[in-house]
Amino acid sequence: MKAMICRHWGGPEDLRLEEVERVALKPGQVRIKVHAAGVSFATTLVIAGKYQRKPPLPFAPGTEASGVVIEVDPACKRLKVGDEVVAVLDWGGLAEEAVAHEVNVFAKPANVGFVEAIQLAISYPTSAGALTWPFALDVQKGHTLLVHAAAGGVGMAAVEIGKILGAMVIATAGGARKTEFAKAHGADHVIDYNTSDFREEVMKLTSGRGVDRVYDPVGGDVFTQSLRCLAVEGRICPIGFAGGTIPQIPANILLLKSIAVTGFNYGYYVGWSPHDARFEQAGRTFALAERIRGWCEQGLCRPHVDRTFRLDQAAEAMRALLERSVAGRVAVAMD
Repeated sequence: MKAMICRHWGGPEDLRLEEVERVALKPGQVRIKVHAAGVSFATTLVIAGKYQRKPPLPFAPGTEASGVVIEVDPACKRLKVGDEVVAVLDWGGLAEEAVAHEVNVFAKPANVGFVEAIQLAISYPTSAGALTWPFALDVQKGHTLLVHAAAGGVGMAAVEIGKILGAMVIATAGGARKTEFAKAHGADHVIDYNTSDFREEVMKLTSGRGVDRVYDPVGGDVFTQSLRCLAVEGRICPIGFAGGTIPQIPANILLLKSIAVTGFNYGYYVGWSPHDARFEQAGRTFALAERIRGWCEQGLCRPHVDRTFRLDQAAEAMRALLERSVAGRVAVAMD
């Protein structure tokens, strides 16, 4: 089979399309004929050797894929050959076939295409877990939710899910195209951070009260200013640090406003942490995936792919992300 292979740490241009041998199934694993795979900012960190997990060289990058099950280990209980699925992978998505643990593979919604479905592996579960699980943001009907980077993959999902949960959603994005994109996916108010001070705009929109919840994939000064946008007893959830700077949290603000900072790392629940929790958390992630599938089949979630690339164009897909020219996600399609 063909795969994009990383043989040494570097940039997207260092990947090479190669013919490689099939990987044998281990107990509880399935083989998937990949129809589409996702790339993300995290993918660029993995191939550079800068991510928290370093796959053994050589490897095919890619942690999210959609496709059809073509082989099932006898220990598997839930999946069968022919199932259309989305999968969270340790690595190996940028290939014609991929191997995944059954606990990391979920049914694809019937009304979502393979290309769009890549987002249901990581982006939507990340946002759904952060917004709905009680220890995290626990968004309730009537809350005001501020979503940063709302034209990105997890941000777009957070806007849609926030509306499903009954929140008033204020979104931030950069430029006319991305602000229109956020509005089209359900945001009640959109702030262009290129032309406005989002903190000032948020306080105007909330009549000085501030927001109940903040979903922040950016970090840096965006996180710091978001703390000051929170209402009393509000919560903020850092999802990532796309802005490049990990913020230091001023505890005095937490104290004065009785607010909480709650992190959310979906990787912990699917095996991307020093403690592999994917098996003990399988019931929880399956329930989350089923909830998202239901929203999709009701037409409440509308995964969007901005551009599609061939497998041999995976480096171009990553460069498009790094240039921040994407609204939604990009996909690598095998067909």
